[in-house]
Amino acid sequence: MIKLIDLNPIAISGYRSIFAVLLISFFIKKSAFKFTLNKVLGAISYTFMVILYVWAAKETTAANAILLQYTAPIYVAVLGMWLLKEKAVARDWIVIVFVIFGMTLFFLDDISPGNMKGNILAILSGIAMAFNVIFMRKQKDADPLENVFWGCVLTILATLPFMILNVPDRQSWVGIGLLGIFQLGLPYILFSLAIKHITALESTFLGLIEPLLNPLWVFLTIGELPGPMSILGGIVVLAAVTIGCMKPKKPLAPELFQEHGS
Repeated sequence: MIKLIDLNPIAISGYRSIFAVLLISFFIKKSAFKFTLNKVLGAISYTFMVILYVWAAKETTAANAILLQYTAPIYVAVLGMWLLKEKAVARDWIVIVFVIFGMTLFFLDDISPGNMKGNILAILSGIAMAFNVIFMRKQKDADPLENVFWGCVLTILATLPFMILNVPDRQSWVGIGLLGIFQLGLPYILFSLAIKHITALESTFLGLIEPLLNPLWVFLTIGELPGPMSILGGIVVLAAVTIGCMKPKKPLAPELFQEHGS
């Protein structure tokens, strides 16, 4: 949908967030209007994540954009030890080494200015994604969906000038509506339930079905095919994280769960 919608990527981020926030508003509680530091930081990281990803998807191939965004487990593993006290084990670090190796292959494929810019934007989106997952995880005893709700609101406000200058046509509205409801709203409602029960690192590993299927849908609809090195890099990344997910670990920080009675 992002590839097919002929609109400024920042404007797309704002317009689809309107549909997402309307859907999510039916599922949040009154506590959503009580602000905490985690909620504010979660909203900010969410805003950067969605804007950078849509922008990246316009600048490079869909496969590069989604797979480079899903380098997030690297940053979650590092930051999770500090912010969540959820320590990565040896197998996690092995997975991360292979993810980094796979990621470098993307940059050996096509070094044209457009693709390079898109690749960098996608990596930055992955960093923002890691922070978003961590702050949602820190909300596990409240409602992680509140982070997404306010992230959508903040995205709308941040992209408002671009939306005013880039009004969608009728066909674009259909695509934006589908993005807002089925690509943002509904998935994050489900993700906010899942993040209460699994670690932040596990959540990013298990979510890798998205980059597995994303390039396939794009190829079938608009015929876009990534280069050979990108395909190889994608195989390395997906194989590594799949192996990392084969035996999901129990929560890695029992002291946290004893403290919260989980």
